[in-house]
Amino acid sequence: MKSNFQEQENQLETSHNKTPLLLDQWKPCRGARAIIKEWLLKLRLCLGAVCGIEWYCYALLGILTAILSFLMDFSVNKLLGAHQWLYMKLEGNILLQFLCWTLYPACLCAFGSTFSNQMCPFSTGSGIPEVRTMLAGFELPHYLSLTNMFTKFLGLISTLAAGSTVFLGKVGPFVHLSTMVGAYLENLFTLIQGSKKERAATEMLVVAAAVGVASCFGAPISGVLFSVEVMCSHFAVRHYCPCFFSAACGALTFHLFTLWSGDGETVQALFKTNFPTALPFYPLEILLFALLGLLCGALSCCYLFCHRWILHVTKTNRVFIKMLTEEKGLYSALVVFFLASLTFPYSAGQYMASKYTTKQLLSSLLDSRQWSSQVYNATVQLEPLEWNSSGTSVFLSLAFFLFMKMWMLVLACTLPVPAGYFMPVFVYGAAIGRLLGEGVAYVFSTGVIFGPQWASFNPGGYALAGAAAYSGAVTHTLSPVLLAVELTGQFSHAVPILLCALVANAIARSGNRPSFYDALSISKRLPHLPSLAKASSQLPSTPLGQVLGVNSVWLQKAAGPKEVKHAISTCTEEQIPVVDTNESQILLGFVLRSELLMFLRHCLNQSLEEHLDEVCCIHPSKVLLSPQNTVEEAHSMLSLAGGQTLFVADKGRLVGHITWPKLKLIIEGLAKEI
Repeated sequence: MKSNFQEQENQLETSHNKTPLLLDQWKPCRGARAIIKEWLLKLRLCLGAVCGIEWYCYALLGILTAILSFLMDFSVNKLLGAHQWLYMKLEGNILLQFLCWTLYPACLCAFGSTFSNQMCPFSTGSGIPEVRTMLAGFELPHYLSLTNMFTKFLGLISTLAAGSTVFLGKVGPFVHLSTMVGAYLENLFTLIQGSKKERAATEMLVVAAAVGVASCFGAPISGVLFSVEVMCSHFAVRHYCPCFFSAACGALTFHLFTLWSGDGETVQALFKTNFPTALPFYPLEILLFALLGLLCGALSCCYLFCHRWILHVTKTNRVFIKMLTEEKGLYSALVVFFLASLTFPYSAGQYMASKYTTKQLLSSLLDSRQWSSQVYNATVQLEPLEWNSSGTSVFLSLAFFLFMKMWMLVLACTLPVPAGYFMPVFVYGAAIGRLLGEGVAYVFSTGVIFGPQWASFNPGGYALAGAAAYSGAVTHTLSPVLLAVELTGQFSHAVPILLCALVANAIARSGNRPSFYDALSISKRLPHLPSLAKASSQLPSTPLGQVLGVNSVWLQKAAGPKEVKHAISTCTEEQIPVVDTNESQILLGFVLRSELLMFLRHCLNQSLEEHLDEVCCIHPSKVLLSPQNTVEEAHSMLSLAGGQTLFVADKGRLVGHITWPKLKLIIEGLAKEI
């Protein structure tokens, strides 16, 4: 080996001496380059003296994600403005206005669908189920590629530019985009540090999931809570500081860009509200907020059922299968044209405030004025509302909006385009709360029940509570409560909003129903164990010994060099179990692979036949699993243990071991069965 190494060194020296001029030709300005390298090294040392290099990557992640969010919002606003300008220019010709209203979003979605599927088929959909699977330890390299990031960014702009006609959002895809940026920053950090890091479930990807929400709305705290609840099945405490730091950088950058663009005079909440602060709500209104939670929970169960049904239809119906595999662009154009025809302002759209964008819809629903109250009579001049522009009652308009948007949103979820589904259900929940709030305001404004002192109600507070409760029930989370407070700055309604969301979550979680994102994971057959546990009642009770298999590699404590060499050649694990004897199979602990290599070198140099326990250190196993433990318990323990190997023993006898690759195969097999 030494002679071979010397021969390689001689070959390198001779090859280097043969072509000294060629090497110098491709490195001009060697002095300037050396000075720049020296200054970069000094800069790295100075930055590293302040804090770790990874913290600069966290800050850069938040800033870059916020810039992407601002550029996307800017592009979408320009496209929406162009559509509105063209529609107004055609005023007087209903046929041309109809064609403008329908063909514009249909062409955009057809382009987005065709472009996304031709460039990168992995860019369609939300992206959150895939990110959750990656954070759970499963490698999906195609979902973090640069092509996917570029395709998803342009495809999402096309989807959002269709407006409230398609009624889709950007939260899910933007979390995916933030994860892609985090993956490339992680590679940069690894290159700077010159070390290798584990790709699965790294800290940078966990932080990126929180930054995605924070950069969408400028809400850092709810972004971190969303990452805890939705993205990670086991969230480590060490991730809190990086998540909050990066999310704060992203939210601040997003607000500053909004301020510099002229959308606001100062850094403020994304949706400005003017709720009364002297008496935000009456004490007995808590019962009404609880009733709103019951209503949101019941409607969320209906929506989740319809969503699971349409996912099943798209996987089994021949027409849907053919359209979604061969004619995705045509399918998107037809569906969007149909939805746009229903929302045309001179047809059913006049009862759904179809001229409003998604942001304008939410802003109008959070209005604190009582639209139907008798307080606002002819002496009080209100700005015209799109909700009663047709002369109909706001109650009929809101009820018709809720009925139509329920099945229209379910149909829009089948579109093969990059799209988010959180913001539509957030707005839908605001409409539910607004309808109840307007009804309460109308009844109590007469003063016939509790007297005239109960005449002042705030329907906007009910809309805010309904938005948080319904979206939280659909996703099985409580982070929308904090998101609603951060979006509006209305901390006075924090208690009733939380109560409403808790009641809605209790109803939505009853019966072990999967959430919206869990249903997507099950439909796509992604091996995400929490989703599979909700899909099959037998999965949590599946014993580990039933699916573990036979452990074929172990070492006895008196093993010699031949046995050690055979174990190293047949096993790729870093930790190899050590038993007392081959007959007893009593587990003593494990030995590291690096120590076994040193043992072989020691025996080779000394020319001795020594035993394993005489040279190597046998490390005791801190955590032992039993064959009676379930797969779910093994997943939890392995998630908490990180990349370590967990050994399975029955009354002290070695049965097998569990690692992430083994657990991946087990969960993939369970996913195929479901």
